[in-house]
Amino acid sequence: MQSAFDYLNEDQQKHVEQAVVDAEKRTSCEIVPVLSTSSGRYDRPEDIVGLWFTVMTALCLWFFFPRNAGQGDWSGLPVGVELIFAAILLIIAFIIGAIVGSRIGWLRRLFTPRQQMQDEVAARAREIFFDKRVHHTDGATGILIYISLFEHMAVALADQSVIDKLGQSFVDQICQHLTQGLHSGNATAAICDVIKEIGDQASTPLPRAADDQNELQDVLVLID
Repeated sequence: MQSAFDYLNEDQQKHVEQAVVDAEKRTSCEIVPVLSTSSGRYDRPEDIVGLWFTVMTALCLWFFFPRNAGQGDWSGLPVGVELIFAAILLIIAFIIGAIVGSRIGWLRRLFTPRQQMQDEVAARAREIFFDKRVHHTDGATGILIYISLFEHMAVALADQSVIDKLGQSFVDQICQHLTQGLHSGNATAAICDVIKEIGDQASTPLPRAADDQNELQDVLVLID
């Protein structure tokens, strides 16, 4: 699973941060872009993949080491030892499967319900909206751009003044443009384009005043 700290290189991060600086020169909005490795723990895929490994191991044991009824064979191991050996193999298979399920991103997504991922991403975005004080600017003009890499999902949240002046449709449009841009494969351009779009559309209804203070740092927030 790709880490948020490795997703963009240093130059790409600087491009995003410069886009924030340029956009905030034209509007009173405080724009906070966030990259997160994942929004939830998602234990279910580990258990499911571990179970599949266990079942496959059991089938292999049954196929390669059958016990034929009605025949005597004193050359093999005692039945009790064989059962202990088989149990150990099954436990090892489950542990390996759980590790594989926790490390391979597409497997985790395959066995995680999409609705659960959407709920986790939305909840995490709201949590960051408050934790990073995007919701606590003096003019209530904070905008959060949240990207969660594991889920391949993004959320845009805006404070009350932004919604009052530009409408919820503007926030939804930002999110749609962001996800479309990320799907194209150029994450840096997608994030910078959306930040520029915020600056362009918010500059008239929410212009930057001469005495505006930069309340939030113009940085790309990375969360592992």
